[in-house]
Amino acid sequence: MSLHPLVGHEPVRSALVRAHLQDMLPGALLLHGPRGIGKQRLALWLAQLTVCAEPSEDGPCNRCGPCRMALALEHPDIHWYFPLARPKGVSRERLKDALEQARHQELAALRTNPLRPSWSGELLGLYLGSIQSLRAQAAKRPNMAKGPVFIVGQAELLVPQESSPEAANALLKLLEEPPGAARFILTSSEPGLLLPTIRSRAVPLHVPPLSQAESRSFLEEQLELDPRRAAWAARLGQGSIGRALAFLPDGEDQGPLEEQRRKAFDIMIAATSPDPSAGYAVALGFPPAKARTLIELFSFVEEWLRDLAAAAAGAEELVFNHDALPRLKKHVDGRDIEAWRVPNAFPCVERARELARGNVNPQLVVSGLIRDLRAALLPQAETGVAVT
Repeated sequence: MSLHPLVGHEPVRSALVRAHLQDMLPGALLLHGPRGIGKQRLALWLAQLTVCAEPSEDGPCNRCGPCRMALALEHPDIHWYFPLARPKGVSRERLKDALEQARHQELAALRTNPLRPSWSGELLGLYLGSIQSLRAQAAKRPNMAKGPVFIVGQAELLVPQESSPEAANALLKLLEEPPGAARFILTSSEPGLLLPTIRSRAVPLHVPPLSQAESRSFLEEQLELDPRRAAWAARLGQGSIGRALAFLPDGEDQGPLEEQRRKAFDIMIAATSPDPSAGYAVALGFPPAKARTLIELFSFVEEWLRDLAAAAAGAEELVFNHDALPRLKKHVDGRDIEAWRVPNAFPCVERARELARGNVNPQLVVSGLIRDLRAALLPQAETGVAVT
C-alpha cells in the first residue's frame, strides 16, 4: 500500500512548490503546528517533491519511479525517523541497532496500515541511537537523488527523554555541518521544547489545523465511516485527522484518546464532588510509574475545564465536548459551579504537568491536582471548609 493522501494545507504546499521550483528551499526546515494535523505526511510529500523527476506547480507528479517509491516508503534517499519506545532488555551498546530494527518494523506496519492512530500511550523518544543511525546514513552518498532527505518527526522528543542532550547535540552538529546536498525536515507540535540552537538552524514554517469539513470528508472517504460518526470524530479532532482517528474504537477497545478523555472527565467530576475522598479513588486508578504519560491527559482536563466554564456561563455553543453537554449542564447545576472561578483552575493543571515531566509518582500528581482543582472551583474552599 502507498501512503494515504495528503489532505489540505494548500497554501503551505503552494509556497513549498514555488520555493522548490526556484531552487530556494532551505536546507533545514521546521514544520510546526498542532499534533496530528499531517506535518509528517507533509514532510514526506515535500521529500517526494524534491526527488520527483517531473515536478510541476501542482507538486510531485505521482507517476515517475521516484514518486512511486516515495509513496511506498521505499525511496533509498528518503529517510524518516520518528519517536520510538525504548526496546526492552537491550544494552546501551546494542541500542542503536535495536532502534533501527524497530524503526524498520514500524515503517513496514505503516505500509500495511498507513492510517494507524499515532497515540499509543507508550513513552516514546528520539534516542541517541536513532540520531547516530541518521548521522551514519548522512555520511553515505545518495543512491538516486541529488541529495538525501532526512525527516525527523516530533523533534521535540529529542529533549524530554533519556539521553536527550546527547541526541539533540548529535542532531545539532549535523545541522551545523550538513554533508553534501543533504536536506533536513523537522516537525514539531511543541517547537519551544527544542534546543534554541536547533531552532536557529532551521527555517520555521507554521502548519495550521485542517477544517472540520476536511477532516470529516477524509474520514468518510478513507475509512468509510457513516457521516454522523465521522462528524463526531472530526469535531473532537479539532482540525487534526490523527487526533480524530485516535477517538475511534479499535476493535472492541475504545480509542486511546477517548480513554484519555473519559479519565480526564473523571478527574474533573472528582474535583467538584461533595465528597473530598472521591479524588483518592480516582488517583489510585493510575499506575505508580510513567508519569510522562499523564501529559496528554492534562490537556483533556483543560478542555473539560473550558467546557465547564462555558456550560456555567450559558454559552452552550462553545462547549467542545458537545456529546457530553447534557451531563455537563446537570453537573454545573448540581454543584453550583460559577464560570468566573474556572480560570483559577488552569495554573493547577500546569503545575501537575510540570510534576509529570519531572516523573513524580502519577498517583500523587493526580491526587494533588484534584485537591488543587477542588480548592479553585468550589465555593466552600474559600469559606474554610477543609479540603483534603
